Amino acid sequence: MPDRKAILALADGTVFRGAAFGYEGESGGEVVFNTAMTGYQEVLTDPSYKGQIVTMTYPEIGNTGINPDDVESNRPWVEGFIVREAWRLPSNWRHVESLDGYLRRYRICGIERIDTRALTRRLRDGGSQMGILSSVDRDEERLVRKARDLPPIVGRDLVKEVSTDREMHWETGDWDLERGYLPASEYRNRFGRIPRIVAVDYGIKQNILRMLISHGFDVTVVPAEATAERILEKKPDGVFLSNGPGDPEGVPYAVEAVRRLLGKLPIFGICLGHQIMGLALGGRTFKLKFGHHGGNQPVTDLATGRVEITSQNHNFSVDPESLGGRSRITHINLNDRTVEGLAVPSLRCFSVQYHPEASPGPHDSRYLFTRFLHAQTR
Repeated sequence: MPDRKAILALADGTVFRGAAFGYEGESGGEVVFNTAMTGYQEVLTDPSYKGQIVTMTYPEIGNTGINPDDVESNRPWVEGFIVREAWRLPSNWRHVESLDGYLRRYRICGIERIDTRALTRRLRDGGSQMGILSSVDRDEERLVRKARDLPPIVGRDLVKEVSTDREMHWETGDWDLERGYLPASEYRNRFGRIPRIVAVDYGIKQNILRMLISHGFDVTVVPAEATAERILEKKPDGVFLSNGPGDPEGVPYAVEAVRRLLGKLPIFGICLGHQIMGLALGGRTFKLKFGHHGGNQPVTDLATGRVEITSQNHNFSVDPESLGGRSRITHINLNDRTVEGLAVPSLRCFSVQYHPEASPGPHDSRYLFTRFLHAQTR
């Protein structure tokens, strides 16, 4: 079959020409880059990528195909996918579908055979920017205009587009090579007391829920718009604030709910949940130049001096000066010195910007789920 042509047009006027794969069509979003060498299926299905076109810096993507287990939600959320080479013939005993077929099925446009190094340098040096990916419109000037007309990520509420609309009880734990994902009942005999927690879904990754189960929690998931009163009515032992897409200042209802929960029970936040907690404590957030997206971000635990290699996916950060001493900064990013962790012991809350549940890894920070478990018994 002859190659289908595709074009990526950025808002600054830069144009990349390549070959289309996946769905034949057009999509727009903020173009970002991810530096992970593995885990493209988890990237595709991470709800935090809603509104974004993702560039993979690793050159060959699709080798292991798609399987039904390595997912972070029930569908892919990226607006488009950019790779150097999309592998058409996967080789892995677990695969059930090719990457190309998967993107076609979910109507997600992809482009390959472009210089992803040049694109990454442009985004790194100039910052993330809006872009259009198209295999149906070949007018480059028109595509650049379309990219410039796209609404920016700042201020938008993308959480409502990915959050669940109903309450649910989560019943799946960690993955076992022989048996697949284990049921929650498998873990209940391993722990004495099983704390009941409410997980607020701002775009929650399924592996977070699996980690909570495997670390001894009973988990009820509620929509992002759940009020503090609704959460407290359930009489939980703790509250978990999840990851999610976009600007934390675009979800004032979530900030208000967390503000009303502070001090009433233990709270643990990850990623967007961390930023929302920072805002609830009276801080501010700001947009990073090109975000942190990948599986190799070094973070220092300021209490121990230990360095953790972490998985990250965010575009905003908590401004440390805005906290005014209301929170202790617990972790710092070694690349750019941005805030990676907060804690207020008197309010029994803590949060991290990175992903301790990271699948396929790294797993340096899974101890944080145990810390949350211990917080329920104090």
